[in-house]
Amino acid sequence: MARPRYSGFPALTSWAARPKGWLAARRRTATERSVLAGEAAAEAARQAAHAPAREDEDAPAFPTPGDPRAAAFFDLDNTVMQGAAIFHLGRGLYKRKFFTKRELVRFAWQQAYFRLAGSEHSGHMADAKDSALSIVQGHRVADLMAIGEEIYDEYMAGRIWPGTRALAQAHLDAGQRVWLVTAAPVETAAIIARRLGLTGALGTVAESVGGVYTGRLVGEPLHGPAKAVAVRALAEAEGLDLARCAAYSDSANDIPLLSLVGHPYAINPDSQLRAHAKEMGWRLRDYRRGRKAVRIGVPAAAGAGAVVGGAAAAVAVHRRRR
Repeated sequence: MARPRYSGFPALTSWAARPKGWLAARRRTATERSVLAGEAAAEAARQAAHAPAREDEDAPAFPTPGDPRAAAFFDLDNTVMQGAAIFHLGRGLYKRKFFTKRELVRFAWQQAYFRLAGSEHSGHMADAKDSALSIVQGHRVADLMAIGEEIYDEYMAGRIWPGTRALAQAHLDAGQRVWLVTAAPVETAAIIARRLGLTGALGTVAESVGGVYTGRLVGEPLHGPAKAVAVRALAEAEGLDLARCAAYSDSANDIPLLSLVGHPYAINPDSQLRAHAKEMGWRLRDYRRGRKAVRIGVPAAAGAGAVVGGAAAAVAVHRRRR
């Protein structure tokens, strides 16, 4: 029987075989599943990193060049890209008949529940996660990667915030590494990071055997506390000093991540993060040109719908075409 590995990364070391002490135990407030998800994302991101591309753009005074122990971590949805990556991925998969109309309706109901309830009830999150994973179970990782490249060109490339992109480039120009940190599938996150010339991505890791999805996650979606675990693990493995690092996000769900670093930024912040950032003296930047941006796609809680969280929106698209 083939040994499970974690999708999208042929050289990813087996968890059973990894060296003892690679990620030493530490005090955490996150759940054990958050820890597992975060550590899996960190190891996957390290082994899938690409050399950054460079562009001729003006860089702000920060970051300071020449600091090898500094890096930057960017949330994806509504921070780097307008809307949710899962939403756009769901649109593309539905367009390609990756799942049925019946499955679409089921996902739409689950996402609607999250939006109306406004809370992350563990039972409903588990249902949404399991349903989403059932869509990719049995599909080849390589197929999803190829489709993801097409979907990026169709739905995502034109939705990158220029202001945030310039911030990321400033870190690259200073010789620093830049990572995306997102609840989106790590395959999708890696595509976006590579297309933007970033170092790599930490995302939700789905298990695969022999290049085929098993329908299980490693731990849980990379959301909330799990992001902080992933970044801390990556920083320790890469010799980074988090006090010298920067993090950028739009959501209060990422306060644990932002609190880890010495240079936290609230980008296009929601009301809760805006208030917290002002209280803490964090820097704020808003690239929505004076108007409140519509948060396209699914609420943060629906990160549990790891691959097809945009089903509700796809239903609306389908209805408009009728």
